[in-house]
Amino acid sequence: MPQSPNGTHYELSGIRQNPPLVLIHGLGLRLSLWRDYISVLAEDYFIINYDLFGHGASQPPPTVPSLVLFSEQLKDLLDEIEVESASIIGFSLGGMINRRFAMDYPDRVQSLIILNSPHERDPKEQLLVEERAKKTAKGGPVATLDTTLKRWFTADFLSNQPNEIGKVREWVLSNDPTIYAQCRFVLAAGVNELIQPNPPISKPTLIATCEHDSGSTPEMTLSIASEIKDAKSAIVPELQHLGLIEKPELFLSLIQDFLEQNN
Repeated sequence: MPQSPNGTHYELSGIRQNPPLVLIHGLGLRLSLWRDYISVLAEDYFIINYDLFGHGASQPPPTVPSLVLFSEQLKDLLDEIEVESASIIGFSLGGMINRRFAMDYPDRVQSLIILNSPHERDPKEQLLVEERAKKTAKGGPVATLDTTLKRWFTADFLSNQPNEIGKVREWVLSNDPTIYAQCRFVLAAGVNELIQPNPPISKPTLIATCEHDSGSTPEMTLSIASEIKDAKSAIVPELQHLGLIEKPELFLSLIQDFLEQNN
């Protein structure tokens, strides 16, 4: 798979003449998150899938991670691939990055899909989230992984899909502890720069989360949608944070319907 001069590891799928579609994974994960999606979406779209700095096979971030840095990473990648603009799907941290990108480079965006992504919190909760993120540096991802997996997956999936859980566990544990902690702080604190986005985001946008996602709640999804003109929202029933791995077919139907209407 190719790697850009700035150290971004990426893969391309589908026919270049088709509408471009970027996929952005979440904290501690990697481009393999989208493996069940690419075979379907590549029939109609030119897929650009990549590892964030410090994740997967990409190089460490060149400076302390921030949403702006990750936005610049995506811009540089599109420049290298010679894609002028694209629709962008972002999961969790990726759904914060695609919002930041739409604010920084609006002419490079066709549409946005924001999946299971956090937003404005109560001030006390915001402080707690940021403090927990800072403490991650002491134990690394392994210190909280079992608790995290219980937030990400339903109990049935945890019990019955050990191979899938093992893959996710391997992805998370492969992260450098310091970089992981820095990126977790971006996930925690970065929402502050996305509230009532300025400049406003005016591209066609779909925001979705799962009914039982405790960190990217349905209320947050509705809040994001209220701050983007004509945005659509959807709540996937029953699932938790990584519902897109448990039931990819539910997310694929949302994604395909939205893209068909906005490309």
